[in-house]
Amino acid sequence: MNRLISLIALAPLLAVSSFAVAAGNAEIAKKLAEPCAACHGADGNPTDPQYPRLTGQYRDYLQEAMHQYKTGKRKNAIMAGFMQPLTEQNIADLAAHFANLPGSKLGDLSHPAKPSGK
Repeated sequence: MNRLISLIALAPLLAVSSFAVAAGNAEIAKKLAEPCAACHGADGNPTDPQYPRLTGQYRDYLQEAMHQYKTGKRKNAIMAGFMQPLTEQNIADLAAHFANLPGSKLGDLSHPAKPSGK
């Protein structure tokens, strides 16, 4: 009986902690995201159009994409190499970081316009 009461008392705590893990920690991810800046830009907006924009993408989309690179479902040797050492928590943190950067989730997903120089 005491075990049952303990389990019932712990259930809300476990639910909250598992939600926190799934949601990711954007603050920790700032450090994890440093290598990403080389291709995707420091703010998730690359200057080279061959690299996808990360800023403003949905967290779930980013998390799934990173899992696919890690498992090999998406093929890209560079991304696979970066994803291999990451834990599930690291992936959740990175997804939260880029999803929380300012950017439109519904508008134009192309790269920012380059200055015309005029």
